[in-house]
Amino acid sequence: MARRLPPLNALRVFEAAARAESFSAAAGELCVTHGAVSRQVGQLEAWLGHPLFERRGRRVVLTAAGRAYLPEISAALDRIALATHEQVRSTRAQIVRVNAPTTFALRWLLPQLSGFQLTHPAVEVRLTTSDEPIEKLGDDCDVAIRGSEQKSTGFVAHEFLSEVRLPVCSPKVLEAHPIRTVADLAQHTLLHSATYPGLWAEWLAASGHAGLAARNAQQLDHFYLTLQAAIDGLGVAMGPTALVALDVQEGRLVFPFDGPALPAWRYCSYVRHARIDDPAIELFLAWLRELGQRFSRSA
Repeated sequence: MARRLPPLNALRVFEAAARAESFSAAAGELCVTHGAVSRQVGQLEAWLGHPLFERRGRRVVLTAAGRAYLPEISAALDRIALATHEQVRSTRAQIVRVNAPTTFALRWLLPQLSGFQLTHPAVEVRLTTSDEPIEKLGDDCDVAIRGSEQKSTGFVAHEFLSEVRLPVCSPKVLEAHPIRTVADLAQHTLLHSATYPGLWAEWLAASGHAGLAARNAQQLDHFYLTLQAAIDGLGVAMGPTALVALDVQEGRLVFPFDGPALPAWRYCSYVRHARIDDPAIELFLAWLRELGQRFSRSA
């Protein structure tokens, strides 16, 4: 049997106006004009065949019929809103919780993540950062990314990105003091990271200049600070090729040398066996592998 219903928009406007006993307040709540509220209420009253408000100058007051009608309509609209919320919630973005090292997240994952979200708008990636062993992450992490081998009992691991390390600097550093040979580094400041203190010594030894003394050395406590210092022209850093790839593409950094290239991280994703068949996680992992192929470089 077909339901005989008044105009639903008119009901919504009536409910807002009746709650406040004000057409102006309803207009503000619904982002419409005072006249639009008045017309919708008038349409509903005409449909019902009796008034819901008494007009007293610029004020409106509910009639007895309006007072009886308001709680029924409010409850019905509440039920519609709740049912709609549940429908939206059930189809809303599936969440993939990703944990990655801070430098990797800042320098590689975050700059690329908008591409994933545009392609997969129904999947929400929630990113946290740490270097903790994956076993300590608990159930609050769906995908862990690490650049060193982890004990993977209970996890499915996939390598998706490899990189090497090369000296890297801002173009303005080269304008001030060109670097044509390794010996030219003696005129520059070498940037060191406290977390990887031996990189420059290792690279200089591999290049045959183990005894080279730079003009200056500056140490920073985090690797991402070292890379930012290189971008800002403070000196020459040892740059992981994947983590500086976008900066090189966009001209913020350059590689003065093609080699020797020191092996760096081989990044892997780790997912618990129980979660590996989750469709949202599968989409994220497939995206990681495809992107990693474009940025990977081996020594």
